[in-house]
Amino acid sequence: MVPLHYYLFLSAILFAIGAAGVVIRRNLIVVLMSIELMLNAVNLTFIAFARALGSMEGQVIVFFVMTVAAAEAVIGLAIIISVFRHRQTLDPQEMLLLRW
Repeated sequence: MVPLHYYLFLSAILFAIGAAGVVIRRNLIVVLMSIELMLNAVNLTFIAFARALGSMEGQVIVFFVMTVAAAEAVIGLAIIISVFRHRQTLDPQEMLLLRW
């Protein structure tokens, strides 16, 4: 059996990589992928604690987080495609579409 702290360490590394991707990258697709990576790191933490405690609540929360992540990905990609059609770029610094 793998100890709990291995899962937590892996989750922390995945979350740090995702956070670095959000802060450093300038491409909106990569930013969305980094957010998904951060959500999966949190899911791993929930599952690890649910397994360690012998509870099902963590797995139920993961189900809802995955549902929200899927909706976020669909809506985010639709917005990105719409903005790309108008601006011809995916650089967040150049997208001032929502400003007056």
